[in-house]
Amino acid sequence: MSVRLLVVDDHPIVREGLRAVLDREPDLVVEADCGSGREAVQLAAALRPDVVLMDLRLPDLDGIEAIERITAAGSARVLVLTSYDTDGDVVRAVAAGAVGYLLKGCTREELTAAVRTAANGGTAIAAPAAGRLARHRRGDVAQLTNREMDVLRCLARGLSNPETGRELYVSEATVKTHVMRIFDKLGVKDRTAAVTTAIARGLLPGL
Repeated sequence: MSVRLLVVDDHPIVREGLRAVLDREPDLVVEADCGSGREAVQLAAALRPDVVLMDLRLPDLDGIEAIERITAAGSARVLVLTSYDTDGDVVRAVAAGAVGYLLKGCTREELTAAVRTAANGGTAIAAPAAGRLARHRRGDVAQLTNREMDVLRCLARGLSNPETGRELYVSEATVKTHVMRIFDKLGVKDRTAAVTTAIARGLLPGL
């Protein structure tokens, strides 16, 4: 039986290239492609493909949220194909429900093998991404200090830097410094990613 795919990437030339590669395989069929996260969720629900090949940086709805919605609905198994492999990206994607994580530098053989593995119920995580995920699971990434944890809890509550400073009796500049250190230690670039990654690592129990 053929593996039915939905390809999601915001660059048309990338989607065309992936179609060309995948359609050469006798058991792989690209049923549709799109360039936004919101459209990916809609198409996955309508077509119910076996595998969604998903980029992470997408307009209107990012790849992580799209993965969460697709997997929560049971629409398909999601295999990430992206240029990004920070600790935060990998952990968030897996926490959202992705069953595989590949980088765009992979070979055709690696890509097609990963698609088949995902379709058959397995996981396919590229070595660099697997290493980052393993470090998080072992907990050997840089640990947050007690004060950084205080700031992180404030981030999780949606407090601004001035509000966090007032609550913790520190200056706004000090809060900014703690926030940047949290981002660096968690391998993320924004507040939402910091909170999501922290939850995935078990740093914010109860959230």
